[in-house]
Amino acid sequence: MGFCCCCAAAGSAARKGSRRVAAIYTLIATAKLNDVDPQAWLADVLARLSDHPAMRVHELLPWNWHRQNVAAEAA
Repeated sequence: MGFCCCCAAAGSAARKGSRRVAAIYTLIATAKLNDVDPQAWLADVLARLSDHPAMRVHELLPWNWHRQNVAAEAA
C-alpha cells in the first residue's frame, strides 16, 4: 500500500529538517574543534556575510576566524 500525499510531504519535511540540524551541528562542532566560541563565531559570520567578498569567504572559516580575532585583540 502506498503513502498518501500528506504523509509523503511530512516525511520529506522531516528529512529536510534533519539535514538542516546536521549542518548546524557540524558548524558548531567545527568551531569547538578549533577552540572558537560557536555563538560568537556564528553571530560575527552572519553579521559580516552579506558584505564580505566571495573571494575571501575562507577568512570566515573557524580556523581562520580564530587567528584573525586573536591577532586583532593582540594589536
